Amino acid sequence: MTGHVRSTGCDPALARLSGASLLVVGGAGFVGGNLVRMALEAGCARLVIVDNFLSSERSQVPRDARVLMIEGSIADDAVLRQLPDDCDYVFHLATYHGNQSSIADPIADHDNNLMTTLKLYEHLKGRTRIKKVIYAASGCTLAPHTFEQAQATQEDGPVPFDLDSPYQISKVVGEFYSVYYWRQHRLPTVRARFQNVYGPGEILGAGQWRGTPATVWRNVTPAFVYRALKQWPLTVENEGRASRDFIFVEDIVRGLVLCALEGQPGDVYNLASGKETTILELAQTVNRLAGNPAPLTFLPSREWDHAGRRFGSTDKAKRVLGFEARVDLMEGLRRTIAWTKANLELIESCVDKHKIHLGSG
Repeated sequence: MTGHVRSTGCDPALARLSGASLLVVGGAGFVGGNLVRMALEAGCARLVIVDNFLSSERSQVPRDARVLMIEGSIADDAVLRQLPDDCDYVFHLATYHGNQSSIADPIADHDNNLMTTLKLYEHLKGRTRIKKVIYAASGCTLAPHTFEQAQATQEDGPVPFDLDSPYQISKVVGEFYSVYYWRQHRLPTVRARFQNVYGPGEILGAGQWRGTPATVWRNVTPAFVYRALKQWPLTVENEGRASRDFIFVEDIVRGLVLCALEGQPGDVYNLASGKETTILELAQTVNRLAGNPAPLTFLPSREWDHAGRRFGSTDKAKRVLGFEARVDLMEGLRRTIAWTKANLELIESCVDKHKIHLGSG
């Protein structure tokens, strides 16, 4: 069984990509890989992937005559020189995962989150064929730090200065550059602000070791699903009081495409479910769906993490893009659990790569 995800059918928005030429930076990763596969199914004429496999696997690149794979960082001039001049849409999804890895190595975060964006935009400015450049922004950068009643985070709220990690800093500076390059150079950037994406195709331990156990356990949903299927205890910090907005990966892909088709250059849109779920609720639901009898393990809060409760407003994306999340959390978790079961061999081979660093944990 391969790790590839099969779409349930071509969405009308994706069908509008038929015949288009796409550049997907980070196209071998979780979100990028899903976008690539769904765009190919929709009839995309050509698809150029740039990926350095820092947090992804070569096996996830589709074998398709329409796909050109360029290995390396988009910040590398030699890679930039290989890019074709006739792409219709650019999706900049490459990132340095994530908060904890960036705390461990801020320079690597700067090189892989910020320099990539700046070098890509410098290379693309002046390209008149490009219809849109979609930048994957992070929803955690604008959310207030609170464990009280959360309010839906709006797109145009104030940007705080008390961010928790270099990752959050570099992602929000990437937004600043996106706006700058539109205003100064008319590069038609659109910022798609992600919430917590989950779903089939996210491989624990994909890519290279990045300094902390978050290399493997960097996102809560796939970590919970894998551990539950292994019948291990799920670890929950701070009593699971924190909350997130979980959005299924197929919904994110539709949202990205709608940003490309309908988004206004220079603007920003939340790609969110609009639903708040606590980490405790997530853990309990995953255990129930996976049939995991192991009790939860409760740990203190992480010293660096002040994110608290948050979820995203869906009003603007619905009004301007016509975007709404379709897959609810229960259905999304069922599909994620089924995919994980079918791909355990692949996932465990990636986790095993890092055992020397993880120790017995």
